[in-house]
Amino acid sequence: MVFRDREQGGRLLAEQLEWYRASHPMVLGLARGGVPVALEVARFLGADLDLIVARKIGAPGSPEYAIGAIAEGGAVYVRRESLPEVGLTDDEVAALAEREGAELARRVRFYRGDRPMPDLEGRTAIIVDDGVATGATARAAARSARLRGAARVVLAAPVIAAASVPELKLDFDDVVAVELPSPFFAVGRWYARFEQVSGEEVLRCLRLGRRPERETEKIPFDSFRPRAGVLDADLVVPAGARGLVMFVHGSGSTRRSPRNRLVASEMQGAGFATLLFDLLTPAEAAEDESTARLRFDIPLLTARVSAATRWASAHARTRELPAGYFGASTGAAAALASAAENPELVAAVVSRGGRPDLVPAATLARVRAPVLLLVGSRDEEVLRLNRSVLRHLANARLAVVPGATHLFEEPGALEEVTRLAAGWFSGHLAASTSRGPSREA
Repeated sequence: MVFRDREQGGRLLAEQLEWYRASHPMVLGLARGGVPVALEVARFLGADLDLIVARKIGAPGSPEYAIGAIAEGGAVYVRRESLPEVGLTDDEVAALAEREGAELARRVRFYRGDRPMPDLEGRTAIIVDDGVATGATARAAARSARLRGAARVVLAAPVIAAASVPELKLDFDDVVAVELPSPFFAVGRWYARFEQVSGEEVLRCLRLGRRPERETEKIPFDSFRPRAGVLDADLVVPAGARGLVMFVHGSGSTRRSPRNRLVASEMQGAGFATLLFDLLTPAEAAEDESTARLRFDIPLLTARVSAATRWASAHARTRELPAGYFGASTGAAAALASAAENPELVAAVVSRGGRPDLVPAATLARVRAPVLLLVGSRDEEVLRLNRSVLRHLANARLAVVPGATHLFEEPGALEEVTRLAAGWFSGHLAASTSRGPSREA
């Protein structure tokens, strides 16, 4: 497949790395092109993000032909089989490496300042690039991670040349890719958009990847069974948080949804606490016919959302924060119904590709919180359904994202959703819930 951009490549790659979540890995983007990919991987895995700086050693007269590479921390990799081809001795290679070392040091200062390389002692390090051909810089980076004490080193990229995998495994414990083509051509041919990544973009990704402390919580809810059940949840509260955004996922999804985790990370960067929680228990989420019924049981899901809302209103770290919902698909229906049930606890609602039509009109009419309905212009049936409920919502706005389909997978679509949602929460969470006429943007 051809990836739309590095971000999509990173999200697809992240799904291949799910197995490493439990090891709490350090994700290291190879600067520069690998860092935007690594950001998506780190977000999905809930992992720490940093970068590793490496520099190719090019052959004299043919700088694109890599005879080796160096990486921060003093790591060196040399493709010795290539030296006779270019007529270089070990001393001449050492001189080339020293020359590249000056540029490497400059880049390290730019990206890190006085910050040292991360401590990898005993950890799993996942080194991420946007694509790997021969893998010279990746192998130097692997050796750098080993020097820092990494117990296991994994190479991950959306596309890796199949012919290079056997040699890569000499330096890596595992090699993970979405595509392993043979023959392999330039990395850029595997992307629809492959602009050069700037140093400023690398720094922005690192800022977004700095994780506030995530707390794993158990949210109790009432049950008809003898004992009450609990919902698994992830709570992140940045310093100085100005509100809480609660994510209500759609049917078939969980709190680990890559899309919601991406939006949650951006919300945290905008100064909001986030709560991502499952709507079903692990037993309920098992694949069977009853699960399909539960995932579309809006009254049951609404009760779960209301339970989470009451829990957040009493939690020591969130009880002082005005709260809002970010609902997706059927989850948006549960969010709106819960907002109607808890008008004093819910200050704003954002629906992404939501199904507000699944909520009775009388219930929608009781929603006091300002509501932003976000729908892709190409999601025609859902757009029609959202337009049909505007008259029932006292304070609602419909925003149509041009060119987007239901999952907002098009380039820039999810970013636009995030921008609009952050603006909505910024304007309404700390403000009163005064109502105005429904309108379409």
